[in-house]
Amino acid sequence: MSNDPIPVPRRSVYRAVVSALFFLAGLCFSSWASRIPTIQQEMGLSEAGLGAVLLALPAGLMLSLPISGWLVARLGSRSIVIASALLLSVLLVGIGLSKSYVALIVCLFAFGFANNMLNISMNTQAVGVEAMYRRTVMASFHGLWSVAGFVGAAIGLVMIGNNISPFYHFLIIMVACWVIVALCFRYTLREDVGKGEQRPVFVLPDKSLIYLGAIAFCSMICEGTMFDWSGVYFRKVVLAEKAMIGAGYLAFMFTMAGSRFIADWFTTRFGFRRILQASGLLTCVGLLIAIIFPYPVPATAGFFLVGMGVSSVVPLVYSEAGKTGVTSPGVALAAVSTIGYLGFLVGPPLVGFIAEATSLRVSFLLIAIMGLTIAIMGRVQKSF
Repeated sequence: MSNDPIPVPRRSVYRAVVSALFFLAGLCFSSWASRIPTIQQEMGLSEAGLGAVLLALPAGLMLSLPISGWLVARLGSRSIVIASALLLSVLLVGIGLSKSYVALIVCLFAFGFANNMLNISMNTQAVGVEAMYRRTVMASFHGLWSVAGFVGAAIGLVMIGNNISPFYHFLIIMVACWVIVALCFRYTLREDVGKGEQRPVFVLPDKSLIYLGAIAFCSMICEGTMFDWSGVYFRKVVLAEKAMIGAGYLAFMFTMAGSRFIADWFTTRFGFRRILQASGLLTCVGLLIAIIFPYPVPATAGFFLVGMGVSSVVPLVYSEAGKTGVTSPGVALAAVSTIGYLGFLVGPPLVGFIAEATSLRVSFLLIAIMGLTIAIMGRVQKSF
């Protein structure tokens, strides 16, 4: 990518396009998630059967991680981001069409694979936009993904309320995605950061990437736990009334989405290390409040702080990974994502095992320690 100054209107267009791609990714994922109960009912899946089916998506995602990085490095993020965005929406419709256990597993595996290809390529595009701005803007892109999560969930509720089948629901989403791609295609970045430089396409992660991956690992353990266990915590530990069971999760999601739109300003003002420290401490303190005071109001306030804490960690880690210069941005992002997503996958089951052996409050204490670990690692991590 050229080092010449980029005109402000032009770079704003590039930023809007990448934002739209993040919104597309979040919309597809949340649309699927909103219809899981419907699909379970229509296919007559037991709880165990649904759990087995749901493993297909992360399996496809994990397999895609090294392949996505290699493809982005070889072919460029532009071609991969367009192809994977179109493919993801088509596979969403395939999920809606699935009438058998095997077909659903195959579609979910492919959906996870395409979802991560889109994730790596659009984050590579985001690294390019950051290079134009010469400041951090990554968190705002991830904020659009979170906003799309709310939009997708709301659309799902409307579809369910009107008895619209997942197939027709997903078909509408596919059309919307194709319109977004048609509008964005011309203005996606044609060259990635570092293109033309002699960087290896494949390299084992060095110390800096492993360190960033470890930070992402701790943060995504916290995220995964909040996604899967916040409602259970409010029901079994907080003993909240039925109407309040989702209060903690909503507080977490609200602040996680909202904080991403101001995280870039704070990072530019205070620096990567200080924001990591503050994020880790907010996560730890929020969880400790919910553990020590397991009542509706303080627990909701605690989850509110956790959302603020985890909101900026992964976007900022991705931003730093794209600047390392060790390898191409796509490969670096894939390496960090591989380590980080392991936390997202192992965190929720680990919480369950610890809760079974001790209690849910003890297991949440472990997650609070993950937040403290982020703060400690942020203190010694240097920005690239």
